[in-house]
Amino acid sequence: MTQPANDRSGVHRAAMHGYTANADSYVRGRPDYPPELAGWLTGTLGLAPGASVVDLGAGTGKFTPRLVQTGARVIAVEPVDSMRARLAAALPDVQALAGTAQSMPLADASVDVVVCAQSFHWFANRAALDEIHRVLKPGGRLGLVWNLRDARVPWVAKLDAIVNQYEGDAPRYYTGAWRHAFVHEGFGPLAETHFSLGHTGSPEDVIVHRVRSTSFIASLPESARAEIDAAVRNLIDTEPELRGKPDVTVPYETAAFVAIRN
Repeated sequence: MTQPANDRSGVHRAAMHGYTANADSYVRGRPDYPPELAGWLTGTLGLAPGASVVDLGAGTGKFTPRLVQTGARVIAVEPVDSMRARLAAALPDVQALAGTAQSMPLADASVDVVVCAQSFHWFANRAALDEIHRVLKPGGRLGLVWNLRDARVPWVAKLDAIVNQYEGDAPRYYTGAWRHAFVHEGFGPLAETHFSLGHTGSPEDVIVHRVRSTSFIASLPESARAEIDAAVRNLIDTEPELRGKPDVTVPYETAAFVAIRN
């Protein structure tokens, strides 16, 4: 029997199993966000003291401090227990709730903003947008943020080729399929902004652990993960821009979108 893509919670199996298995690599391998995003959060999304924001699919809280820094009241919603526990330990002043995009434990029209950082592609469907619409106040804003490796750099394109062959049915930002959800009468059109970002650190952290943190890779059998590790380390050992370097910079682009609730 073919395994269903989603478990009974509505969370894709690659996200649930992969992030549960490898929360440590997620923390070590994921880049931060560009400083310019702070102005987008306050100016475009309107976050400020007195406002309330949901960090939906908050994971370990990689993005959550950016929301806290705006002075808004932050509520993190995350279905994976191990990731939510890390967030709660690191950010005890943030309310961390178990929930999914299709079922948030929040009242109708109770928040000003919902932000999905590195997460919306996992639940880009009408049910999720219906639920986001429900919890947002009229005129509230939905913000979507992704960090994307810049595959215009040749060695990055080679790294992506190693990773992408294992994606299976896991949803990804780069396919653009998530955009189809916005044929939705409850939201206005998406407005898009881009920023540049470099993730600097040891190759082990910013390349090996970043690949390990990819949900559909983290959920593979140990033998397959070992083969991927070997391929990634071979790339590091053979690419002139990476070979023998104690620290390297992985180029990223940050894509930020906003849609206003009708």
